[in-house]
Amino acid sequence: MEEAKHFIGGEWAASSGGETIPVVDPSDGQPFTTLARGAAADIDTAVESARRAYDGAWGAASAAERGRLLYRLSMLVAACHEELAQIEARDTGKPLKQARGDAAALARYFEFYAGAADKLHGETLPYQNGYTVFTIREPHGVTGHIVPWNYPMQIFGRSVGAALAAGNACVVKPAEDACLSVLRVAELAAEAGLPAGALNVVTGYGHEAGAALARHPGIDHISFTGSPETGKLVTQMAAENHVPVTLELGGKSPQIVFADADLEAALPTLVNAIVQNAGQTCSAGSRVLIERSIYEPLLDRLATAFSELRVGPAHADLDCGPLISAKQQRRVWDFLSDAQHDSIPMAAHGEVIAEAPEDGFYQAPTLLRDVPPTHRLAREEVFGPVLAALPFADEGEALALANGTQYGLVAGIWTRDGARQLRIARRVRSGQVFINNYGAGGGVELPFGGVKHSGHGREKGFEALYGFTVLKTVAIKHG
Repeated sequence: MEEAKHFIGGEWAASSGGETIPVVDPSDGQPFTTLARGAAADIDTAVESARRAYDGAWGAASAAERGRLLYRLSMLVAACHEELAQIEARDTGKPLKQARGDAAALARYFEFYAGAADKLHGETLPYQNGYTVFTIREPHGVTGHIVPWNYPMQIFGRSVGAALAAGNACVVKPAEDACLSVLRVAELAAEAGLPAGALNVVTGYGHEAGAALARHPGIDHISFTGSPETGKLVTQMAAENHVPVTLELGGKSPQIVFADADLEAALPTLVNAIVQNAGQTCSAGSRVLIERSIYEPLLDRLATAFSELRVGPAHADLDCGPLISAKQQRRVWDFLSDAQHDSIPMAAHGEVIAEAPEDGFYQAPTLLRDVPPTHRLAREEVFGPVLAALPFADEGEALALANGTQYGLVAGIWTRDGARQLRIARRVRSGQVFINNYGAGGGVELPFGGVKHSGHGREKGFEALYGFTVLKTVAIKHG
C-alpha cells in the first residue's frame, strides 16, 4: 500500500516523523492505504509555504488572474468527476450517486468563486465636506481550514474556494477518516497553475496536526466544520493569537409538517434529508414535527418508505452506505439502545443487504415515533440515519419544539398557508429556512451557517467571500 503524503509547496511530502495512519474502507472495515501522520513540524512547513506564496506570486496575482486559475481548476475537477467520485465513495462509504453529486458540487464551487473573484469590492461612503472615504476588502493572509470527513470535497470547495478567490493562501487539515479526495484536488490545483504554496494539505489527527494549525501564530483566519465540542477547542486555541474563526457545527434540524402540507411532495424529501450520507450530515432533517391531525397518516407513509430502504457497500449504489467508522457505528447504536431502554417505539427500519461485508460499518435507517421532547433523541445530534417523529397541536407548540434544542442550523416548513410560512420562518431560530423544500439542492449560492451551538459566520455565496476578507477604511482629506 502506497502512502498518501502531504501536499506542501506544490510537492508531495512524507510526515516529518515518518509515521502513518491506516485508511479504512467503511464498506468492508479493511485498510487499503495509509496517510502521512502530520505533526506540528509539518504544519510549520505548510504555513511557511503558504506565507511565501502570499508574499510572492499568489499575493501578486490580480483578482481576474485568481478567477481564471480557479475556473481552470473547476474544469479539471469536472473532467476528473468520475475519478473523484470513486475516491470519495471508497474513502467515506457513501453510495456512488451521492459521491458523484459531491464531485459536481465541488466543480460548481470553484466555478462560482472563479466568477466572483473580481467582483468583490468596497464602497464609497458619504462623509464630511472635504473628505473622500472608501472601503477596501483585503484577504486575511494565510487561512487555516479544518475539514470534516462527511463531505470532504464539498466542504473543501465551499471553504477553500472562497478563501482562494479572496486572495488568501491556504493550509488545509482534512479529517483523518477521509483525506484522499482533498489530496487529489490539491494536485489538480497545481496542474491548474496555482503557484506553489497557495494551497497546502497536511493530513493527520485532529489533536496533533489540527491543534497545531488552530493555534499556529502564522495563521490569520481559521475555518472549522465539526462538532460543537471540538469547535469550542479550536476557538480557544485560535484566541491565543486573536485569530477570527468561522464555525459550522452540528444540528438537530426540524422539518415542521402542517396538516395542509402537500404530503406527496414532502414525503421523499423528509426521507432523503435523513438518509443522505447515512444521516452523517450537519444539516440532516433529523426531527420531523407533525401536526397531530395528520400524525398517524404521515407516520404510516414514512414507515412504508423506511421499510423499503436498502443499505450496502458504496459500489452497490443503494439508498444508504455504511457509517464512516466503527466509532460512529457505536455512537448510533448507543442512541438506539437508549430508545429501546426508554420504550420509544420503532415505527420502521430499512434493511442491510445480505451481500454487505460483515465487517462494514452498517446501520439500517430507523424511524422512531412518539419521541419525548426532553429525550436525548429529540435534542442531541445522532449523526446517523435515525429520524425522530414528534406530534404537535398548533403553531406555538411547533415553534417551541423546533427551537427546543441547543442547535439552530436548518429548518424545513411544510404548509400551503403563505402567512404561516412567513410567521414560522421569522420565529424559528435557524441559519437557513426552507419552505416546501429542504436543502435547495446544495445551493452553492446560498449563505450557510448556524446560530446557537450550530456555530457562527457564514459559508457559501458571497457571504463567504466577505468572511475571508478584512474591511479597511481609507479617509482622504483634500479640502
